Amino acid sequence: MTTSEFRKLDESKIVESLTALRDRIENQFPDSGLGRVADELIAVAGEVAECAEYLSRTNWPIRIFAGLLIAGMFLVLYLAGPRVELPAGAHKFSDIQSIAAVFNIAAVSGVAVLFLLRLETNLKRRRAHGVLHELRSLAHVVDMHQLAKDPAGRRLPEPEITESPKGAMSPPSLGRYLDYCTDLLSLTGKLSALLVQRFKDQEVLSEVNEIEALTSALSGRIWQRIQLLESALDAATGPP
Repeated sequence: MTTSEFRKLDESKIVESLTALRDRIENQFPDSGLGRVADELIAVAGEVAECAEYLSRTNWPIRIFAGLLIAGMFLVLYLAGPRVELPAGAHKFSDIQSIAAVFNIAAVSGVAVLFLLRLETNLKRRRAHGVLHELRSLAHVVDMHQLAKDPAGRRLPEPEITESPKGAMSPPSLGRYLDYCTDLLSLTGKLSALLVQRFKDQEVLSEVNEIEALTSALSGRIWQRIQLLESALDAATGPP
C-alpha cells in the first residue's frame, strides 16, 4: 500500500516554500538580516534532507557483523557443548571450568550483539540531534529579529547578534515583517518533523516535539505583537 502524498511531508516542497519566502523577504526588505536567516534555513533544509535519508537507511555493515557474531556464538556453543557434558557422578573441576568458559563466551557475545544493535540507533540519534540543534538555534535567531521591533511602530535598540532593516518601518511593512518571521518559524517546525517521518525513535520524537512547541510559542508571541500593531492602526485611523 503506497502512502498518499497528502499524508507525509515532502522536503522539496518545504524548500520551495522557503525559497519563495526568502525571495519575498529580499524583495521587500533587501537590507534585512532576515533574508540571510532564510538563506541559512534553506541550507539547513538540505542537511535535514540528507539526515532524513540517512535515518531511513539500514546500516548493513553493523547488522551483518552482528549476524556473524550471533552465528559464531551458536557455533561455539554447538562445538563446545558435547565436550563439556559431565559424565554421571563426575564433578571434575576442569569440566566445571569448561562449562563456565562456554557460558562466559555466550554472555560476552550476547553483550556484543546488543551493543552492535544499539550502535546503529545511537549513531542515527547523534546525527538527528545535530540537525535538530541547528533548527532550534535558527528558531531563536528568528525570534531575536522580531524582538528588535516595537509593535507600536517605533524603533527599539537592536541586539548585536541580529540585523534588521535599516530605517524606520511603516506599520504595514512592520506587519509583513513580523508575518514573515512566523512563516520562517512554521517552516522550521516542518523541517524538524521530517526526521521522525523517517526515523521512529522516541528520543528524536521528543526533541522534535520540543522544537515544534518552541516555534509555536514564538509564533504566538509574534501574533500578539501583530494584534497590538493592528489595534494601534485601528486607533490611528478611527473616527476622531
